[in-house]
Amino acid sequence: MPTMKRPRLSSVEPLTDYRLKLTFRNGSIYTVSLADEFDKFPALSPLQDAQAFAKATTVAGEGWTVEWPELDIQIGADTLWLDAQAQSATDENTRIFAQWRARYGLSLTDAARALGMTPRTMSSYGSGSRPVPRYIALACKGWEVEQHK
Repeated sequence: MPTMKRPRLSSVEPLTDYRLKLTFRNGSIYTVSLADEFDKFPALSPLQDAQAFAKATTVAGEGWTVEWPELDIQIGADTLWLDAQAQSATDENTRIFAQWRARYGLSLTDAARALGMTPRTMSSYGSGSRPVPRYIALACKGWEVEQHK
């Protein structure tokens, strides 16, 4: 999984079934499905119209968001990067870690603070250079439970 300091897009291509083909500036390409997001985020419900969804774009030269200007809907490149990591994870622990970060909008520094780890260790998990151990996935779930008490 190629790394980058802050995810930026070079292009977006809307696909069928509410999927986006995302090309990031570091050269990585992912397909992300938004189909499960409509129930979680009601503000995205206008995108359930296939014709509206097909108008996804990114601002040329910027790449910070995927946008649907007519609907005033934007999704940040960093959010899409985390979703891509979660959806393309090859193992359950990495998927849990990436989904946890995406769900709570946690930077690697925030994730490190939440789990009592170093940012460098979190970065190695976030970049895929080290596999996410089971105890980290369980710690993410425990943190989540604690936040809802």
